[in-house]
Amino acid sequence: MRLKRLSLCLFCTSLAAVEAVAAPITISVVSSRPDMVSGGDALIALSEPANKITLNGTEIRADFRTAGSPGMLGLVRGLRLGSNTIEADGASIEIQNYPLQGPIFSGPHEQPFYCMTEKFALPASKETLGPALDADCSIKTRVDFVYRGNDGDFHPLPSGTRPSDLAETTTTDGKRVPYIVRVETGTIDRAIYQTAVLFDPAADKAPTPFDPPQSWNRRLVYTFGGGCVGGWYIQGNSVGNRGILEDLMLRQGYALASSSLNVFGNNCSIELAAEAASMVKEHFIKTFGPMKFTIGWGCSGGSEQEHPIADSFPGLIDGAVVGCSFPDVMTAQILNLSDADLMNHYFTAAKVPWTDDQELAASGYPTVTTLPTLASGAVRTKAQDGTCNAAVPKATQYSLSNPTGVRCDIYDHMANILGRDPATGAGRNPWDNVGVQYGLDALNTGVITKAQFIDLNRNIGGYDNDGNFSQSRGEGDLAAIEAAYREGQITNGGLGLKSTPIIDYRAYVDQPQNNAENHSRFHSFVLRQRLVEANGSAANHVMLIEAGGNGLALMDDASPVLDHVLTQMDQWLTKLNAGMGSSPTLAQITAAKPADLTDACFTDHGKTKIAEEQVYRGNTKCNELYPAFASPRLVAGAPLRFDVLKCALKPLTDTDYRVEFTQAEMAELKVIFPKGVCDYTLPGVGQVTTKTVWRGF
Repeated sequence: MRLKRLSLCLFCTSLAAVEAVAAPITISVVSSRPDMVSGGDALIALSEPANKITLNGTEIRADFRTAGSPGMLGLVRGLRLGSNTIEADGASIEIQNYPLQGPIFSGPHEQPFYCMTEKFALPASKETLGPALDADCSIKTRVDFVYRGNDGDFHPLPSGTRPSDLAETTTTDGKRVPYIVRVETGTIDRAIYQTAVLFDPAADKAPTPFDPPQSWNRRLVYTFGGGCVGGWYIQGNSVGNRGILEDLMLRQGYALASSSLNVFGNNCSIELAAEAASMVKEHFIKTFGPMKFTIGWGCSGGSEQEHPIADSFPGLIDGAVVGCSFPDVMTAQILNLSDADLMNHYFTAAKVPWTDDQELAASGYPTVTTLPTLASGAVRTKAQDGTCNAAVPKATQYSLSNPTGVRCDIYDHMANILGRDPATGAGRNPWDNVGVQYGLDALNTGVITKAQFIDLNRNIGGYDNDGNFSQSRGEGDLAAIEAAYREGQITNGGLGLKSTPIIDYRAYVDQPQNNAENHSRFHSFVLRQRLVEANGSAANHVMLIEAGGNGLALMDDASPVLDHVLTQMDQWLTKLNAGMGSSPTLAQITAAKPADLTDACFTDHGKTKIAEEQVYRGNTKCNELYPAFASPRLVAGAPLRFDVLKCALKPLTDTDYRVEFTQAEMAELKVIFPKGVCDYTLPGVGQVTTKTVWRGF
């Protein structure tokens, strides 16, 4: 009798299982997608026992064990590069195997690429990994054991007797266990990866997919780190949100995984981040066995990975916990920071006087320091005098005197997606501000004068191809703009993200002025607006906000709100039966949401909860406590979804304004906007539909 699909759930992961069609036995790859296997091995499930199992014609039945009833599970080794065939009693499946150093779908490896293994610190130790073994920055995989002491710190576990200060912990399964962590460090996809899980060397067997650690709760937290400036040409020497030893997760029995290319400060490419996560997660499953589900966890640049990865590469994470969030790097950083940079440059040299309040109204930002704070971040878009990690020799970097040097900007880093200009060889640049009426809302509300509005738009200018200020507006490369949309660089929200539970946690830093104020609250509402417009609902999106600062980091495990968020996401995914190979509907996600998980803001260091719907504008208690602001493009009339890279144009007309311009002033505006002004009622130029998920380059 043929087994129903449900019987395979013991083996299912969040990566979709592909089965042989119309065969008495179904075969599934449970460690990855079958067309994206790496490293020469794969974890395979059979729906029922088979008499004969072969790999490319060679018998491998001995690699399989009975797992559950009545299926079989096997770690199949010896896959050749390229196509492989596994057969079991007449059923078959094709597998594509790629090298462990990649690439799989991110496109050609970036060159040059600088290894950083000698700077990567081992857990709870001052040792480093030492020099790389080859040009792909490989190292020999190693396993270290650390323990949590009663002092609250992690220490290397000595061999032999147990330390007298060894702490104990209680997992989500109610097990009281010694707080000892197995940390594995190696290289995958040219990245340094790490995994961490509770492990008792005295009680646990060497881990296999058939013998996972007894204290592991069968849940994985994949962590994503922040940054972006300088995130190119390097391997990186850090992993995750706060390193691999995150007490909040480990003490409860969660396993952790991450890689150096999942820190945007090391790599600011969504595709490469997704590929690294896919390959590291595959390795984790082949080492420890399938998990119940995977929770994504990250702040700032971590959120810029989680949102588009969940949307364009569904299955890598089942639920997203994002902090200090942005919808993506393309709009939240490239678009926003460039506008801030131009506006800051204008105000610095403006001959027309502006008050602080007028500057705030024209920019939309909360404090007078926000403009220069954000402007400094625009360095990531500048090839000349751009930012490269210190590992990239200064002599190799692009300059007017070294025109063939490496360009330390995000456009060249994203050349696999955006393409290269055939005339210059530089990465195509999608940034555009033609027709943008900076300060429009401030003019219409009477905060700035006509003279200020005209002067701002006459002199704000744009950039040349190297990121230098130019007098003329910037015209984006249409091929790059279309590629950015088509390849998911602007998070759509209507692909995999609509099936992903999201908890958006924010430690509020919009005000007063501080060095983290670029993490503006309005970005959370941008993502929510995209979900609403794409899916008709944002029922899978929950916002939680509390006061930042006062020693609380942007995504700090010390926050009781964030501590409970992990529990709530676990409850949500558990009830949703996440990781079972199918995409839930919004109705199912809504029904599975914990009763106490609602939009809310918090006071008294997270102790007092005000449960109310979070709205961008409105007279609410939370908005009184934590007001959301805007950006130069929003003040210029862009929609809240903030996804227009190049606006459609319309003829300039006096009906755009609530003030009356003279004929001479209108004539001057027509000189400033010779092609017209932005019409945000229309889709953006080149705003094509995002291509199918799990694409390759």
